[in-house]
Amino acid sequence: MIRLAIALVCLCSGVQAEIALQHKSAMRWQLDAPWFGGWSGIEVTDHGARMTVISDFGYILNASMNRASGKLDGVAVQNVSRLGRSSGRPLRKKASDAEGLAISDDGTAYVSFEHRHRIMQVDPDTGRTSGRIALPFQNTLGDNTGVEALAISADGTLFAIAENPPASGGSFPLYAYRNGKWRISARIPQRGPFVPVGADFDDKGRYWLLERATTLLGFRSRIRMFVIDPRAPREVSLLTTLPGLYDNLEGLSVWTDPRGQMHVTMISDDNYLRILRTQIVEYTVNE
Repeated sequence: MIRLAIALVCLCSGVQAEIALQHKSAMRWQLDAPWFGGWSGIEVTDHGARMTVISDFGYILNASMNRASGKLDGVAVQNVSRLGRSSGRPLRKKASDAEGLAISDDGTAYVSFEHRHRIMQVDPDTGRTSGRIALPFQNTLGDNTGVEALAISADGTLFAIAENPPASGGSFPLYAYRNGKWRISARIPQRGPFVPVGADFDDKGRYWLLERATTLLGFRSRIRMFVIDPRAPREVSLLTTLPGLYDNLEGLSVWTDPRGQMHVTMISDDNYLRILRTQIVEYTVNE
């Protein structure tokens, strides 16, 4: 574990030149509905044709993603549901703040929650939750600094990283959950004022982390990619924005189109404030 943490701090020369992000589109998504907004987690599926998003007020939404010349130009909502218990009863307000979303290749979906910190399995079509997964580190989390970055690897292991910054500039522990047990799989170096807010794995098994910093001039976003391998760990910074380029980007999904081209999609949380927007931002991965 210590060897992995030290190796992650040392960037591997040449890796940064092998992969880069190219801006593709940034679309403002608007909908006149009382439940719309606060989108904190996103998963893009069906090779970019469909998305599932979750909100701070406890909604889960499925939609098709319409594209023109490869660029996103519209979203058509297919269904929206309140997150609820297995019985179907809606979750109470303090228990419904959904922040992180992870969907496996077989369609199994998980949501992480703040305030009442936990991870639940969820049916994306009905919003019903089940199978509570307790967090062994939940006593160290503040009400609004829980697990926003939730991801699932190809073998079904859940990876969770908390938003609250470690003390004294230390590293962020990356927790892995499998077979009913948690362990620390790696330690993510803390670099600057950014905190983790979204995560995903690509089809090559690499871990992508979306981070956010808040400034007086607006939000900043950063994307780092990690190869979590004790034998050959890697860290690559792929995107660091200036303040105000995008709104409050919180959700990240990495997906591949039918031609095999990899893409990154992010969504912003407007916090239900008129001064903020819901944006869907997309980049193409060139390597």
